[in-house]
Amino acid sequence: MTLTDTFTRPVGYLPRDYAAVTGRNLRRMLRSPDALLMGLALPVLLLVLFVYVFGGAIDTGTDYLNYVVPGIVLLSASFGAAQTAVAVASDMQRGIVDRFRSMPIARSAVLTGHVVASLVRNLASTAVVFAVAALMGFRPDAALVEWVAAVGIITLFVLAISAVSAALGMLAGNEEAASGFTFFLLFLPYVSSAFVPPDTMPAWLRGFAEHQPVTPVIETVRGLLTGTPVGNSAVIAVGWCVAFIAVGLVAATALFRRRTAR
Repeated sequence: MTLTDTFTRPVGYLPRDYAAVTGRNLRRMLRSPDALLMGLALPVLLLVLFVYVFGGAIDTGTDYLNYVVPGIVLLSASFGAAQTAVAVASDMQRGIVDRFRSMPIARSAVLTGHVVASLVRNLASTAVVFAVAALMGFRPDAALVEWVAAVGIITLFVLAISAVSAALGMLAGNEEAASGFTFFLLFLPYVSSAFVPPDTMPAWLRGFAEHQPVTPVIETVRGLLTGTPVGNSAVIAVGWCVAFIAVGLVAATALFRRRTAR
């Protein structure tokens, strides 16, 4: 028996395949408490650092805690989702995919399992950030509908970064290379509106900060939670995320097929 194509696998078995591989990835994560702790602790440490160390020196025209929380949430999502590349590269390097090839499961379940596990992990991290921010005094004025929309945008963003990370993990030859490939994904939130308004940046950097993919996502989440103007940020944010998901999944699937065809 070998990995089967999604289109030749009976549809009734697909949810079971996806659930099995996702569960395996989540259990693997729980068996690495150091990585789990870092994934939860790093966003909290960054939140405390920016609010209590840098916040007093940064003028955003509003309470800095309310300004920075959406940025920290997206930074934490970027960090966590980028770990998908390392996990995928590890599976390819250590032979677990060869074991999957001896099982009657859909090919798509291997990559989908990593992406869904990343989503679960990052939504948990997001909840921790919001909880700590609330203890620090974060008081969003969003209604239930706005909270649902904000979580929806965050979810879409995590899926986008996870899909691209899965492709980078397939492209990398080992875990170290995969970690290096995701550097640009981790760098994007720092050069955005996450921590300071782009109009405070030098002109040569401001254009990039205002038009790169992460800024409209942050502005949408910030607007939904704190009432700042959203404008067309939501449409742009969704467009970027959908494009990243499509490109990431197509590239990851093509690379997976090529590497498992041998």
